Amino acid sequence: MNRPQRSPAATPVSPGALPTKRPLRPLIEEIARAHGFSAIGITRPELPEDAERLEQWLAKGHHGTMDYLARHGRRRAHAESWFPDTVRVISVRADYGKPEPAHVGSLAHPERGYIAQYALGRDYHKVLRKKLNRLAQALAQAIMPHAFRVFVDTGPILEKPLARNAGLGWIGKHTNLIAPGGGSYFFLGEILTTLPLEVDPPVKDHCGRCQACIEICPTRAIIRPYELDARRCIAYLTIENRGSIPVEFRRAIGNRIFGCDDCQLICPMNKFAGKKPLVEFAPRTELLAPELATLMGWTEPEFEEKTRGSALRRTGFRGWLRNLAVALGNAPTSETVLRALQRRSGFPDPMVREHVEWALGEHHNRSRQTPG
Repeated sequence: MNRPQRSPAATPVSPGALPTKRPLRPLIEEIARAHGFSAIGITRPELPEDAERLEQWLAKGHHGTMDYLARHGRRRAHAESWFPDTVRVISVRADYGKPEPAHVGSLAHPERGYIAQYALGRDYHKVLRKKLNRLAQALAQAIMPHAFRVFVDTGPILEKPLARNAGLGWIGKHTNLIAPGGGSYFFLGEILTTLPLEVDPPVKDHCGRCQACIEICPTRAIIRPYELDARRCIAYLTIENRGSIPVEFRRAIGNRIFGCDDCQLICPMNKFAGKKPLVEFAPRTELLAPELATLMGWTEPEFEEKTRGSALRRTGFRGWLRNLAVALGNAPTSETVLRALQRRSGFPDPMVREHVEWALGEHHNRSRQTPG
């Protein structure tokens, strides 16, 4: 985890020592845009109501095997506990781009794999951490020295509630943040700072009566508006989950081999989402609608090489093969598909073998049901 930093000559600052809000706000936005961020908001670090909701969610076990979410409990709702000098949280948005029709179209071709849009480019963690540090230093030069600490997803703070309070958007019924006029295809990052900046007001929830994300979810993971059971979510099952994928969800996963975008693809607010991501997040063409059988044939060194700098590495090679086995089990039966699975039937890892056996069983059962 990154450590707190202090820009040169940083000392405690009183609100009266800062420039007035009128010239300051446009300056901050201009600096943020220059560093690649599409929006910025400012809020206080405390989230008492969200702490209660987090505890209730954890008590229901909806976090599955993500024990790190429970590890720090209510402290996650107190960003200032990770950097005691925190006065404000600067929340930023970085767009990764709206999926192209050809990418979305791969969902209709079950012999090909679908990878969540956010994972098609470079892994956002390192990219955004560098940009946030540079942004914080730039603010120190433009406004005044300050102490700060940056977070990008991996830190134990509630980034979506902070972004909501900072006015970057509202948390939709699918539990993703939705930006007014910007949709939801973006990453979030935070700067905890000693600068006592003016805070932004939150925006109104515009989900209304829409239930599209709830109805489209293949595994019914959105159990009610604004509540997600991660144990049913394809993103969790194919990425965060390190063990076997429950059999009852395998057919519903289809050809999604890393994450799922269904709730975002159906969201009417994403008609406003931009298509131009930061250059670092531009999709790698070889990951757009790749042939499942080809991916299943990668060796571990090939996997390491082809996923260098990518979020796809989060599954590890065994998780990658597990996901591919499920997708191949859902693909139309062909010699190519069957050969790809059979070549992995003796893989050393028992979890991978079990998923391969399940996939071959699916094809066997289908062949028995086919007349003639």
